[in-house]
Amino acid sequence: MQKELKLSPKSLALYFECPLCFWLKKAKGIERPSPYPFQLNLEVDAILKQEFDSCRKQGSHPLLEANNIPAKLFSNQALLDEWRNINKGLRYYDKELKATLFGLPDDILDFGNGKLAPFDYKSTGKSIPKIYDRFQLQMDVYTYLLEKNGYSTPRKAILAFYIVDKENPFEDKLPFRKEIHIIETDPSYIENIFKEAVLFLKAKAPRKHSQECLFGQWLKKQAL
Repeated sequence: MQKELKLSPKSLALYFECPLCFWLKKAKGIERPSPYPFQLNLEVDAILKQEFDSCRKQGSHPLLEANNIPAKLFSNQALLDEWRNINKGLRYYDKELKATLFGLPDDILDFGNGKLAPFDYKSTGKSIPKIYDRFQLQMDVYTYLLEKNGYSTPRKAILAFYIVDKENPFEDKLPFRKEIHIIETDPSYIENIFKEAVLFLKAKAPRKHSQECLFGQWLKKQAL
């Protein structure tokens, strides 16, 4: 029985970065050597999920109120837990492609009138947070998936950056500054790139890594 083909924002980002690495991973199950895990980021993410979940029944969170975000936390905890679950996720199955596009949103904001928007937590040690291309792609995919699941969206996403505050003393606690960034989302191209990536996997593997692929550059050095 053929394994279900599932792509995520991370998969599509890899496709953009290096088609050969993408093909090897999704078609053959061969992954790049994993980098050292950012365990602290994972722990902060888990703590933030707990914190925002504890405020969900009240509808809001001090960070949203302090930044005048005109939205409430998505009230359906059970459904949000399903969307966060790696075995389920927020997903869309394309019958023609016989493939699934899915994501694991950190949270969802309800802007009223049935409009939902992705809300993501980002922790960083950099003093000035940056909206990387992969963040934009991730939020565009989440917007697309919400709309494919029958929800309307404001075509926006909210990123909550938790920035290590290097100006304050440690005092046995890691201090953070908090910033909210609202970005416009554009899901219009996601369907085409999803289809392109799926069809790419059904073709022959590309012969070379992209020039920008750090793993490909490393392999070249090993061959010298």
